[in-house]
Amino acid sequence: MLLSEKVKNLALIREAEISFGEGLNVITGETGAGKSLVIGSVELALGGKASGSIVRHGEDEASVELVFEAESEREGAMMRDLGIEIEDDGLVIMSRKLKESRSAARINGDTVNTSVLKKAASALIDIHGQRDQMGLLSKRNLCAILDRYAGDDVAEPLIKVEECYVNHRDLMKELEEDVSDPDELKRREDLLRFEAMEIEEAELKPGEDTEIEERYNLMKNARKIAESLSDALGALSESTAGNASDCIGRASSGLAGIQGIDEKTDAIIDKISELEALVGDVSIDIGDRLRSMDFSEEEYEETEQRLDLINHLKSKYGKSIEEIYESLEKKQTELKKIEDHDSYLVDLKSRLEDSKVKLTEACGVLSKKRVSAAAKLQQEMKEALSDLNFENVEFSIDVVPDKDRFTSGGYDTVSFMISLNRGEALQPLEDVASGGELSRIMLALKTVLADTDDIPTLIFDEIDTGISGRTAEKVAEKLAVLSEKRQVIAITHLPQIAAMADHHFIIEKTSDDTSTETSVRELTGDEPVDELSRLLSGSAVTDTVRENAREMLALAREFKHKT
Repeated sequence: MLLSEKVKNLALIREAEISFGEGLNVITGETGAGKSLVIGSVELALGGKASGSIVRHGEDEASVELVFEAESEREGAMMRDLGIEIEDDGLVIMSRKLKESRSAARINGDTVNTSVLKKAASALIDIHGQRDQMGLLSKRNLCAILDRYAGDDVAEPLIKVEECYVNHRDLMKELEEDVSDPDELKRREDLLRFEAMEIEEAELKPGEDTEIEERYNLMKNARKIAESLSDALGALSESTAGNASDCIGRASSGLAGIQGIDEKTDAIIDKISELEALVGDVSIDIGDRLRSMDFSEEEYEETEQRLDLINHLKSKYGKSIEEIYESLEKKQTELKKIEDHDSYLVDLKSRLEDSKVKLTEACGVLSKKRVSAAAKLQQEMKEALSDLNFENVEFSIDVVPDKDRFTSGGYDTVSFMISLNRGEALQPLEDVASGGELSRIMLALKTVLADTDDIPTLIFDEIDTGISGRTAEKVAEKLAVLSEKRQVIAITHLPQIAAMADHHFIIEKTSDDTSTETSVRELTGDEPVDELSRLLSGSAVTDTVRENAREMLALAREFKHKT
């Protein structure tokens, strides 16, 4: 659920904060007051396209912050999959700052890219504006909507289809890239043999590159290391009198005569004894290391040559010895194909045919699931459309297989067909519905999907465009019913919808000689009556209008109480 939205220095908004509640949240305001800024700022915070021009004039930076409460396990799981940590309070805080052509996004304090921001948002909120209605006209989107409704019924078939499609596509690509020209095959065979032999003759061992490089670096710096070690050994135990070992020995001997008299002095004597032993151990270690560095110029040259060979093979076949051997394995496999090319080609075509059979079968299973889901969805859509004052509507969903056109989502083309008047033939949705009708169809679809979707918050931006009267009342009732299952935020100019609000916000624009500002606040007390009266009659608000507003609010409360 969306708990709050904070906006700063965005277009006409200097600073605004909205605390949303459960149920139906309605936003109204005069035309031009900036109602679209509320939805626009939400879209920006969720990864929408941004430009520096949206920053308020005279300011350097704009920001938007959304606070969500992730209430379900599904929401929490999706956040975790994206690497987003959620505290015990379940809050997800998404923010975005905009400055000129740059923007920065964060979720719970961690910087994220726009892709992660959009994926996280898709689990928490669904925004529907007038431009989103065009999604109903896309064949690909219609298929996705049907699959979304079908849910678990198509989950496994979709995975199976994708697996079969990828296998079939890869085999098709392998056949397309196959070389059949004898001269080209011979050239390729010679090159592969040379490269395979080059790798095999090197007789590389796992981890050898690291070991050789360390050995080479040691040899390369041997003189400098040996001189430093010798100096250290001399300072500790060799060279002239006064080395560390002699000094510590004299100190130990000088204190031996007083051991056992004073506890604190005994502790010092013990430490000096430990120091004497430690210096002796270090001297032995330095001597051992010096002896281990005794190698010849011949050894140095052999190590250098071996390292050069390994680096040469890395430059050609892989960044590690493991990758070089993977390259060798691929070359050997390709050589076998060339050596018996005819048999390979027969086998490849056989596997390709088999993959097409399996893909067709998988698509068939998925298609049947879709047909079954389509029958249920179209019946629920007819009922939902009837509730939205489509009195004589006929609605059907066609799932048409095309076995010559495979995709990772199957071979089906999905069409939403509708007849708005009795006696008219069913036609594709895009050929029939007007903008206002599409708004109601989308609302019907959202209502039906609310029973299968887990998205907790739905936003509707002027879904009431082009409707009035009884139709407006029906839309208001449908939004109220939908808000019982989901948090709904609706921007509207219709009093019928505003009357149904559980939380009513107003957008207001004020100006002086130097600037214009837009502000947002929640209506309290009798203010909903005043705003409803304005929506009903405009500027001429009479006692009769106010009484009508009160009656409308009472009827809305009665409807919500019944549902």
